Amino acid sequence: MENTTFNLDVLQLEGLKVSPHASIPTFIFLLLIFVFIMVSNLGLVVLIMVERSLHEPMYLLFCNMSINDLLGASSVIPRLLSDAFTPIKQRYISYNECVVQAFCAHVHAVTSHTVLMIMAYDRYVAICQPLQYPTVMTNRMVVVLSVSAWGVSFVMIIIVVSLSVRLSRCRSFINNPYCDNASLFKLSCENVLVNHIYGLSTALLTMVCSLCSLAYTYMRIAMVCLSSKNKTQISKALQTCTTHLIVYIILLLSGNIIIVLHRFPHLADQRKLASILFHVVPPSLNAIIYGLQIKAIRQKIMMIFNKQK
Repeated sequence: MENTTFNLDVLQLEGLKVSPHASIPTFIFLLLIFVFIMVSNLGLVVLIMVERSLHEPMYLLFCNMSINDLLGASSVIPRLLSDAFTPIKQRYISYNECVVQAFCAHVHAVTSHTVLMIMAYDRYVAICQPLQYPTVMTNRMVVVLSVSAWGVSFVMIIIVVSLSVRLSRCRSFINNPYCDNASLFKLSCENVLVNHIYGLSTALLTMVCSLCSLAYTYMRIAMVCLSSKNKTQISKALQTCTTHLIVYIILLLSGNIIIVLHRFPHLADQRKLASILFHVVPPSLNAIIYGLQIKAIRQKIMMIFNKQK
């Protein structure tokens, strides 16, 4: 018997699978993390925008990461919170809302890599070409790099999601904690080979480009540090680069865990948990790492707290 294809405006979402006894602790835990992500990242953006002494390319580029973390957390966590006390059979989401959530979730993932790439370029120019830094990293260049990081992500994900939206649907159940591109094209009974190929190619291209650019950047920075006798320059380079590298490693590990677990169907629950952590762990840690590790930002935060006391 052939599958009957039809359009469905309302989908059933699996959401977060927790026992009734764990619903309250899970809700409180996610709520606290969400509040922390919003306050810390938004606070970092406001601090950089208000303090004129922080109006430098490096700090302005930090804002891109914080804004992206706000997007990633707000696109996934609120829906998980709203479904925490709702039985799985009663968790409904409109198709349009599902598409928007998938789009935002994937934009967050790709932008995390593109923003770290432009931040690596900024550190490369500052350390390897310090005399040319003021003329290269102008306000115009910061805007161009920021727009490019977001623009590339938007174009790539618009194509990814559009390939899934064009398909007819014969299913209505989203077997995932939240909507993503795979959830969308799995609703169809049509041939989705193109979706698989383009989706995997996009993920692989993003990963390879970011990995290669950061590897090249840090190799050049390491060469400069090894040949330099200026201990102050080396210390400053290590401080900013260590922060950047820690953030990238966290992103790389959290993203690759999901890709690896996709290859093991019997670990589906672990993969779903990892996909949630991808939108929780990096956004909650990035603001802490930048806020506490970067000396200028740390000093401004301490000054604010001292004034309040």
